[in-house]
Formats: sequence, structure tokens, C-alpha cells
Amino acid sequence: MARSAVFLDRDGVLNVEAGYIHRVEDLHLIPGVAQAVRQLNDRQMFCCLVSNQSGPARGYYPASHVDALHLRLAQLLQAEAGAHLDALYYCPYLSPEEGGTNPEFTRWSTWRKPNTGMLVAAAWEHDLDITSSFMVGDKATDIDMAHNAGCTGILVQTGFGDRVLTGDYQHHTKPDYIAPDLAAAVDIILKNPRSHAQSGNEKERKL
Repeated sequence: MARSAVFLDRDGVLNVEAGYIHRVEDLHLIPGVAQAVRQLNDRQMFCCLVSNQSGPARGYYPASHVDALHLRLAQLLQAEAGAHLDALYYCPYLSPEEGGTNPEFTRWSTWRKPNTGMLVAAAWEHDLDITSSFMVGDKATDIDMAHNAGCTGILVQTGFGDRVLTGDYQHHTKPDYIAPDLAAAVDIILKNPRSHAQSGNEKERKL
């Protein structure tokens, strides 16, 4: 049976928003994030990172640097609370109109938010029910992707979240829920009837 998942944006949700992170050691978790992810792990909720990472397309750094950042993210989650992500997807692509310059990664992609490609890929590969799942993000495009895919969108006020709510970043959006941070978002998720339906018991690969 397909199960529900919690999809998590990266910058401004899991780690402190710091623009394009050129040094791996400059990635830092937002306080309380590791413990929040561990709560989801303990409830056997499938945790999946989905993130736009256009640094490679802009020529700022190679895709291997993004992988190194994600390795540090996984290490910090484990070290702080024994937490883990079950899967990780990111979009390194960007169209020329949006600023892509590296030919290897410069193109339009169904994976780039607010398109739903990352969610569809995750659902296909891990047998997930998107309609009973949750997307937690700090940007309007996160909420737009959630609604485009048919899942519940939660906007956190960390990162760019407050500026999205005031209309000073991206555009106005209508999240299903608003939460101060990931810990509060997890409380909302765990109290929602959808999260009790299909949490699953399979042991997933830890990143």
C-alpha cells in the first residue's frame, strides 16, 4: 500500500538560509530541526528532501559540491538527534531565461519547483501517496508545488517564509498551514489524520 510522506525543502527549512553556500562548513542546521526530523523518523514517516539547487547551472560550483553539502546535512542530523532522511532529490537545472549559464545544467526541467517532477519521482521510486503527503517549505514555490501535486502545503516562517507572507519575496500564496518553524510544522503533521493512515514500517535506506 502506498504511504504518506513528509517532503522537506532544504535552505530555510532544515538549514539556516545563507544564499549559495560555497563552503561546506557554512551549512548549519536551524535549531530544533534535527529533533523534529527524529520525531518523524520515530513515527516511521517517510522523510524526503526536495530542493531547487541552481548553483551548478549558474556556474557557482559543481554538482559534487551540492552532494557534499547534503552529506554534511545528513551528518549533522545524525549527530544532533540520530535523525535521518529516507531519500533526497534536488534540481540542479535552470533555464537560460532564469540565469543558467553552465551548458551541462542549463535547461528547463520538470524537476524545478513549482513543477512536480521531484515529488513524482519520489512517489514512483518509494511507493508514496502524494495526496496524503505533506510539503514543508519557506517559499511560495514550495507551496505552489504542493498544490500542483495535490499534497498539503505547510509554510514555515524561517528562511524566506515571513517575507512570502508579506508579499516581499516571490509572490503571495495560500498555504494550508503556517508554522513558525519545522518543529511546529511536525506537530501539525503528527496531529493530522492523514499522517496516521499510511506511515509504513519498511526500513528505508538512510542517507
